Amino acid sequence: MTDKANAVKAIAFDLDGTMVDSAPDIAHALNTALSRAGLQAFDLAVVRGWIGDGPDVLIARALAAGAPHKNESPALRAALRRDFDAATLAAPLEHGAVYPEIADTLQALHRTWPMVVVTNKPTALARAVVQAAGLLTLFKRVYGADRAELRKPLPAMLLQAAHDLGLKPQQMLMVGDSAADIHSATAAGATGAWVSWGYGHIQACNFGPCLQIQRPQQLTAMLQAEILRRQQGP
Repeated sequence: MTDKANAVKAIAFDLDGTMVDSAPDIAHALNTALSRAGLQAFDLAVVRGWIGDGPDVLIARALAAGAPHKNESPALRAALRRDFDAATLAAPLEHGAVYPEIADTLQALHRTWPMVVVTNKPTALARAVVQAAGLLTLFKRVYGADRAELRKPLPAMLLQAAHDLGLKPQQMLMVGDSAADIHSATAAGATGAWVSWGYGHIQACNFGPCLQIQRPQQLTAMLQAEILRRQQGP
């Protein structure tokens, strides 16, 4: 995977579409907010295609699709965001679920590698979802995109995570389902790993070199093989 100097020493995981199938909860929160504003709701399949860039972009996409003449109203966008956050915090993972094999994989990885969450969800919402999934204790920290300049595909959160862990970015593995995850890893100098079971597409690997993971347990096997290579030397 890497030379010894830049071997993986910590793992960053995306949240939505990587650890949890949260699209039903995101759709519920969005439609709750839209309904309170008297606006059109959207089917799960449509919302699923909008996921990945955080709630502000999600809301902008919904407004552009259903009420484009209201898209420029800051007051409306603020009200929708407030109601979206409230609906998410009230039921962080009531409609969605942790993906199969994820909990066991994270438990196995946790024994060897420090892990963090790096997501475009705001931190408070992300922590609520990770906690509802029963996974929060496995992670050193949750990094959410609380400001636009932190949002993936920019590398800011991944760089901060590496700094906080006392590592070089090249020693981080970024696991995610979207082009933003792989692009962020490439921009930070980290290794990217694209997962096939989420909301993204294989074209995500066009944004930089990346490993391709078909099942969560494959990630465990790959990293265990990396340990053996390091122990055996060049």
